[in-house]
Amino acid sequence: MLALARSKPFRVGFALCLSVVGLAAASLTVRHFLTHGWPLAHADPWLVVAAGALFLGAYAAKAFGWKRLFAREVRPSAPALAAATGAATVTGVALPGRFDDLVRLTAVRRFRTSKAGIGAICLSIVLVGFLDSAALTPLASVAAGLTNLSAWPRAGLAVVAGAGVGSTAIVLLLPRLAGNARFGRFRIVRWLSTHSAGTVEAAKAWIFIAGSWSLRAVALYVLFLALGLNASFVLALLFLCASAASAALPVAPAGQATQAGAGAAVLALAGVSTPSAIAFAVAAQGLIVLTGAIVVLLAGAWEARGRVMAFAR
Repeated sequence: MLALARSKPFRVGFALCLSVVGLAAASLTVRHFLTHGWPLAHADPWLVVAAGALFLGAYAAKAFGWKRLFAREVRPSAPALAAATGAATVTGVALPGRFDDLVRLTAVRRFRTSKAGIGAICLSIVLVGFLDSAALTPLASVAAGLTNLSAWPRAGLAVVAGAGVGSTAIVLLLPRLAGNARFGRFRIVRWLSTHSAGTVEAAKAWIFIAGSWSLRAVALYVLFLALGLNASFVLALLFLCASAASAALPVAPAGQATQAGAGAAVLALAGVSTPSAIAFAVAAQGLIVLTGAIVVLLAGAWEARGRVMAFAR
C-alpha cells in the first residue's frame, strides 16, 4: 500500500480526483446560492471584509502553530501549512468528515519546502487536533458559564472543555513516554517520543493555535454585526464550539455541512430564530471556505514564485 501511495500514477490520479471533487463542490455551491440567494447579500460589506480579514489571520496563526510541531530541520514553511488547512476547508464542502486530514497530508507533501516524512506529518496533524481541543477549553468554559442554555448544551460544552484538558495531558506526556521503563521498550512509543514536540515548542504552538481560535470567535461576532443580528460574543463562542466539536466526529456526511448544521442548532437552542440561525451558519461557513480558497491561491502563487526562482538559478 505504501509503494502504491508513492507511485506517480496514484498521485496523479488522486490529484485529479481531488480536482474533480473540488469543481463539483464549487458547482453545487454556486447553484445553491443562485437558487436560494446569498445570505450576505444585504450585509454590511465593510464588516464582512473585516470578518474575512480576521479569518485570514486565523489561518496564518494556525499555520505558525502547526509549524512548531515539526523538528526544526524538517519544518515545512508556514505558507505550505496554511495552504493545507485552506485546501482541507475547501474540499470539506463535499468530502466526508475526517477526509480533510488526507487532504492536509497531500497538500503539505506537494510543497518543495516540505522535507518531513509521511509519518511526521501524520503525527503533527494528530497533535494539531489535540492542541485545537486544548485551545477550545477556555472558550467553551466561558460560553458555558455565561450562557442561559439548558442542561444538555451546557453538558456538551463541559465535554468540549474536558476533552481539551485530556488533550493537553496527552501532548505533554508523549515526549516523556520513552523514558518510562514500562512503555519505552516499544518501538512505536520511542518513535512517538522522538518525533513529538517538546514541552516548550508545544506551548508555543498552543499560543498560536489559541490565537487562531480567538480570531475566529471575533470574526464570527463581527459577522453577526454585519448581518444585523442581535447577538453577543457568547453566541459567537457557542457557534464556534459547536461547529468545532462536530468536526471531531469520526464519520460525517460533509465536513462544512456538519459544522454549519451544528452551529445553527446551538444558535436555535440559544433563542435565535431558526431562519436567522441557518442563514448565519451558511454565511459563516461560506466565508470560511472563501477565505480558505484565497489562502490556497496565495500560497500557490508563493510556491510557484519559489519554483520559478529555483529553476532560474
